[in-house]
Amino acid sequence: MTNNAIDIMDKGFAGLVETLGVVNAERFIAMVKRDNFDYTVWRREYFKDMSLDEISREAVAYAEKHPHKGRGIRI
Repeated sequence: MTNNAIDIMDKGFAGLVETLGVVNAERFIAMVKRDNFDYTVWRREYFKDMSLDEISREAVAYAEKHPHKGRGIRI
């Protein structure tokens, strides 16, 4: 595994732990692995009937309701 992949995994897990706590972050990963979760398929289904404006409004509303307070890096 490259350093970039390791960094992404570290940051991703840190974000999960920050948001869900250690136990629920582990549960989330176990569920994703067990169910052969395909994020790309989920994302396409979730957003398929939404316009770009609707997606943007939903993202802004979520960000306002859940302000970032941790050490995570916003990209």
